[in-house]
Amino acid sequence: MACIDRASPALKQILLKLYRAEKSIEIDHHLYEFGSVEYHIQSQASNPLVAYLSLSIPPLCHGTLPNTLSSYTIEKIKGICPNLVEIEEPAREGFQLTLKLNLDHIPRNKDYVKVIEDISTIQSVILSSQLKEILWNVNSDDAVQGMYKPIKVVYHPREPFFVIRQPQKIIAIFPIRFKEKSDVIIATAFFQELVDVGNSDKWIKTPPCSWSAIPPPELRGEAFEDLNTNGG
Repeated sequence: MACIDRASPALKQILLKLYRAEKSIEIDHHLYEFGSVEYHIQSQASNPLVAYLSLSIPPLCHGTLPNTLSSYTIEKIKGICPNLVEIEEPAREGFQLTLKLNLDHIPRNKDYVKVIEDISTIQSVILSSQLKEILWNVNSDDAVQGMYKPIKVVYHPREPFFVIRQPQKIIAIFPIRFKEKSDVIIATAFFQELVDVGNSDKWIKTPPCSWSAIPPPELRGEAFEDLNTNGG
C-alpha cells in the first residue's frame, strides 16, 4: 500500500494543535475523509493528559471482510506507539475502534512530531492489514480449480481497484478517471511513457507494467460502472 499517504494530514494537524496548546483545551471534533472514513477526537480540559481517538472505516472488500476489526489488524494497531496508545474496550458507539492516547508519554523533544505522525497513520495501518488478509484468505477454492477471480478493493468510494492473486504473482488493476479532458490527454501520454520506461532493460527487475485504453480480459464480467473510465 505504498501508494497510500500513510499519515492523515488533517488528523495530524488536530493532534499537533492539542499537544502544542499552552493551556488545557477541550476538543470534540468529527473529521471525515474520502466520504466514508470518520474520526472522532475528544479531549477534556479537566484531563489534558489524555485524548480519545475513535475511527469508523468500511471494510476494503465487502463480503470478504467482517465489519469488525480482526485480531491480526488489532495486533498491528497495538504496534503503533505501544507505550502511548491503548485500545479502549468497547469502542465508542458508532465506531469500530477507540484509542486512548496518553499525551504525557509523547517525548518533549523534536521527536514529538514523528510520534504524532505515527498515530495519524492509523487508517493506513488498518487498510494495509485488511489488504494482506484479503490476499491471504480469498480465492482459495477458486485457485484449486485454476480460476483466479478479481478482488474489488474499495479504498475510495468512487475509485475501486482490483487485485488478482495468482500462484507466482499478484496483479493490481487500477481503472483511471479524470474530471478534465486536458488531464486525460496528458495522463494518456504519461502512462504510455511510463510503460515504455518500466519495461526497458534498466528496470528489468521491477514488476512489469502495462496500460490499455480498454479493460483487460481479467476484469470481464465486472460491473460496468467500475470499468467506465476515461483514462484507461
